[in-house]
This record gives sequence, structure tokens and C-alpha cells, in this order.
Amino acid sequence: METRDISEILYEQDSEYRNLLDQHRSLEVRVQELSSNLYLSDTEKVEEITLKKKKLALKDKMQELMKKHG
Repeated sequence: METRDISEILYEQDSEYRNLLDQHRSLEVRVQELSSNLYLSDTEKVEEITLKKKKLALKDKMQELMKKHG
């Protein structure tokens, strides 16, 4: 079974995975917004770094769930 297949199945059947993926996507939208700016304030730079770390942590949790179900 491919990673994409597992992700789709988990998204449909596992509320924890769905919540993690939704959060990850939401953070990605904000990171993209920040990245589209030519200049970031110091606060925005910190926000961008923090969001990227949160995204990575969410991805790690999703990978753990995928391993359990895969």
C-alpha cells in the first residue's frame, strides 16, 4: 500500500489523523502567506520558524499513525 493510500484512508477513518492533517494544512497556508512577503518583521520571522517547527511535529505524529496502520 502506498503512502498516499494510507493517508487517504486514515483521513477518512481516523479523527486524530484528520485533525493533525487539517492543522498541518492550516499552518502551511500561513507559512505560504509569510513566504510571499518580500520583507518579514522580526515577529513574522519568529512566527514563520515556529510554524515550521509545529508543522514538522504534526508531520512526525502523522507518520507515526501511518506506521501503526500501514
